[in-house]
Amino acid sequence: MSESTTGVIPGAGPTGGSTARPTASAPTAALAPAERATLRLREAPAPDDPPRYAPEWLRLREPADAAARAHDLLDPLRTHLAGPPGRTGGLVVHDLGCGTGSMGRWLAPRLDGAQHWVLHDRDPYLLHFAAAGAPRSAADGSRVTVETLRGDLARLTPDALSGAHLVTASALLDVLTAEEVGTLAAACAAAGCAALLTLSVAGRVDLTPAHPLDAEIAEAFNDHQRRTGLLGPDAVTAARDAFAAHGATVRAHPSPWRLGPDEAALTAQWLRGWVGAAVEQRPELRERAEAYLDERLAACADGTLRVVVHHTDLLALCRPTGGAS
Repeated sequence: MSESTTGVIPGAGPTGGSTARPTASAPTAALAPAERATLRLREAPAPDDPPRYAPEWLRLREPADAAARAHDLLDPLRTHLAGPPGRTGGLVVHDLGCGTGSMGRWLAPRLDGAQHWVLHDRDPYLLHFAAAGAPRSAADGSRVTVETLRGDLARLTPDALSGAHLVTASALLDVLTAEEVGTLAAACAAAGCAALLTLSVAGRVDLTPAHPLDAEIAEAFNDHQRRTGLLGPDAVTAARDAFAAHGATVRAHPSPWRLGPDEAALTAQWLRGWVGAAVEQRPELRERAEAYLDERLAACADGTLRVVVHHTDLLALCRPTGGAS
C-alpha cells in the first residue's frame, strides 16, 4: 500500500509515527494459556517501515466505525458465505490493513461457524495489538483463530488468497491507487472470494451549524486525498468498476459517522486532521483555517457541533473458483 507522506491520516486524524507507544488501556500480549493456542504469528519479509497509524487514534474511532458499518450488507454476505452444502472446514478471512483489528472484532461475532482470520498489515506494532485483541468465538460460539502476516498490499497475489472465502478491509480503499485497487479486485476474483470493504470516504461532510468556510475546507481536503495518484473519494467508484469487470456482483451502502456530544473526543481529533490536511494542500488557507478550527473545536467542546462524515461500504461477491472450499 502506498505510504502517506504527511503528518495526518487521510480521512481523519494524526498518525503516531515511529514514536507511538501503548497506553495503559491498550491491549497487551499477555494472553491466558487457553488463548495462546488460537494465535499463530507469522512474518513475511517486508521493509522496516515505521508505524503509520497511532493505536490511540484507531481505538478512538472504533466505536464510531462499528456504529457506521452497513449492516444491510451482512445478510447477502452470510448467504454467499454459506456456500455449497458439501463444503468442509471453516471460513478463511483475510483482513487487509487490519490496524489494531477492529474489523475482526466487529465482523467475526456476526458470522456463524469456525473462522480463521489472517491479519495483514505492514506495521508489526499494530499487528501485535490486532492479534492480542482478536475475538475468540463466532456468533454461534464456534472457534475463531488468527494469524498475522506482515506485508504490502501492492504485492498481493491470488496465491496469497488461496483458500480464502472473504477479504475485508476498513478505511483502506481511499488511500490506494487505481492500480492497487485493480490488483485487489483481480486477486479476489482469481481466488473466488468475496470482499467486504468498509468505511471509504465519500468526499462529503455535513457540519451543523454551518460555516462559510466548510465547503472550501472540504474541497481542499478532497484534493489532498487525491495527491500522488491516490483515489480518495473516488475509490468506491473505482473499486465497483474493478470488481464488476471481473464479473463480481457489487453492492454499495452508505456508512456515515454521525458525531455529536457523546463523540466529542473523536470529533476534535477528526477536525484537526481534516483541517490540517486542507491547509497542507492549500497553504493560503492557513490563517483563516486556524480561526475556523478554533471556532469548531470550541463548539465541539460545548456540545453544539454535529458532524456527519460520509463513507461508503462495498460488498463484492466474486464468482467461486476451485480455490475456496
